[in-house]
Amino acid sequence: MTDTIVPPTDTQPSTPVPAAPEQAGTPGTPVPVDNPKLPSPGVHTEKRRPILPAWLKGRSEFLTTARHTADRAGYASLFHGVRAPWYGVQLTLMAPRGACRFIASTNRWLWDREAAPLRSHAVAIEDAEEYMRLARLRSGRVRLRGLVTVIATVFGLGFAIWLYVMAPEFLWAFAAGGVLTLGYFGQEPDAPVIGPAVMRTELQKLTGTIVLRALDAIGNPKISAAIKRGGDMDGMRFTSEIVRDGPGYRADLDLPYGVTPDDVMEKREQLASGLRRKVGCVWPSGDENEHEGRLVLWVGDKPMNETTKPAWPLLKDGQVDLFKPVVFGNDQRMRWVEVTLMFASIVIGAIPRMGKTFLLRLLMLICALDPRAMLLAFDLKGTGDLGALEPVCHRYRAGEEDEDIEYILHALREIKAELRRRAKVIKSLPRSRCPESKVTPALANDKSLGLHPIAISIDECQVLFEHDKHGAELESICTDITKRGPALGIIGMYATQRPDAKSLPTGISANAVLRFALKVMGHTANDLILSTGAYKSGIRATMFSRRDLGICYMAGEGDDPRIVASAFVDAPKAELVVARARKMREEYGNITGHAIGEGPAETAGLDILADVLKSVGVDEKAVWCERIASRLAEMRPDVYGEWKGENVTAALKPWGIKTDQVWGQTDDGEGKNRRGIQRADITAAITRRNADRVAA
Repeated sequence: MTDTIVPPTDTQPSTPVPAAPEQAGTPGTPVPVDNPKLPSPGVHTEKRRPILPAWLKGRSEFLTTARHTADRAGYASLFHGVRAPWYGVQLTLMAPRGACRFIASTNRWLWDREAAPLRSHAVAIEDAEEYMRLARLRSGRVRLRGLVTVIATVFGLGFAIWLYVMAPEFLWAFAAGGVLTLGYFGQEPDAPVIGPAVMRTELQKLTGTIVLRALDAIGNPKISAAIKRGGDMDGMRFTSEIVRDGPGYRADLDLPYGVTPDDVMEKREQLASGLRRKVGCVWPSGDENEHEGRLVLWVGDKPMNETTKPAWPLLKDGQVDLFKPVVFGNDQRMRWVEVTLMFASIVIGAIPRMGKTFLLRLLMLICALDPRAMLLAFDLKGTGDLGALEPVCHRYRAGEEDEDIEYILHALREIKAELRRRAKVIKSLPRSRCPESKVTPALANDKSLGLHPIAISIDECQVLFEHDKHGAELESICTDITKRGPALGIIGMYATQRPDAKSLPTGISANAVLRFALKVMGHTANDLILSTGAYKSGIRATMFSRRDLGICYMAGEGDDPRIVASAFVDAPKAELVVARARKMREEYGNITGHAIGEGPAETAGLDILADVLKSVGVDEKAVWCERIASRLAEMRPDVYGEWKGENVTAALKPWGIKTDQVWGQTDDGEGKNRRGIQRADITAAITRRNADRVAA
């Protein structure tokens, strides 16, 4: 039996207790776990306070501070400048009262009236010696002050006469200044003529007391208990001073043992109530550079949706490399946030009118500024929100009519064929050129390989996937793009205002790398966009208000989701960016497809019913769906190369063809029942379709 190790308690010393000789080393004898000779790790960390304040180290923060100061000074100058004439009238009217007050004050000072109570007290107590001493002091003061008053009066009068003779206009200026000065002293203390230009109704300065009050208000029992006990016993303490950080305050503190920042983030509204701030001002988070119990509480001066956003750096100048991070928005502290679009598929979800399409267009503008990239933009809403991208799009369509769906279908079939081609190119390259079996910047720059980036954006993607005729095929292609596209240089972007299992199929939602959730209404939509369990972890896009336009949770860039406000680029500004992108593409030689008036090449003779009928022999009454899929793949690998039995079932369902159990034999001659179709049902569907076309 080994020795039992027990932790020290209040009644048990932390140093070993000498045991009796006969008991020492006896199995089962408790020994303390705190060894006084245990060496320390020898690891020391230190935090140095910055030499320069934060607003002097960052260009954006410096500009924010300078702009705020300039705005205040400019507004105050304009405010008082407009009111200056009225100030002059009021002060002139108050000048007589100011003159009386000046004369009274001068008289009191001249005759040493402030010491009169002391002299009266000496008389009252009949202290002759003290009275005589005070009288001599008064006599000296009166003589000196009288002399000063006479000299000032004579000099002032002489100076005024001299100005009257030599420069009368200056005399008027001095006189006006004197009148206004007398008027200033004639004001009522509680009603000054010149009031503040800005009423100071600003929020309280953040203090440790306020932070603890707010944390206590969220109702976490461990935090409340730690605050009541003083915190040190539970590990709760501030780790640094509360400082200004951008347009707000930052407080760093360790939470009690066992409490994480997620526990605080879940109670953000209660925390905001305890701080007496709007919820849009309060942003608790963890510190990725510290332990899991470190809380960084940032409290803004204004809600995020009321803070003026800085202009997007790429709005007027700059070129993009999609293999590198690119600025696309800012966080709560108005710091720029970057995103890497290459090697990622993207999902964007939100309720209507929250900025989902604006965000999708912004990401496509970023892609447009990489002259190598090929763009495909499909707007199933049909309002033309992506229309600014037309001059640089290889494929573009706006609308949800049948002809629009057909156009998109053919365009995506081209991408599917391109996927296969790229996979073969990557496979054929030597390991020295393609060590990771994926597209690299060097490969993308080699025009002979045709491995340039491709960006595909589909707004209101649920319209495609729910289409009664082509939905299954479109879903299959988009799922393939989502899974295999990133490694082959193809970026798929899917935006929907109705995030559910139908509008975002599992194959897409589960494999998307970058996820953007603007305001959603429930935890199901939240988790479908941001991944399962996000809502329980406190990552909740449901907390955004209807005023939080363009503000979203971004997951996939970095270890933890973060809140970001996308840069605001409206349609006119987007057109300017596209014009610049078009010029870069013309120089690079990458103006193709829709940008030069060419549409997708339709697959000649594509007819799913006819193709299935060809794959079924005349002597076959019924055939398994999986066998039909195999025959179709052999017949037209560019279209049906990856089809399985369920793809056949889904493709034939819109034509009224149902599957049933069909008896057949496997390759080894064994008879089995599997899902299949009747050949007669195919011929009947073709007859009906042809009759409908003739009638039309």
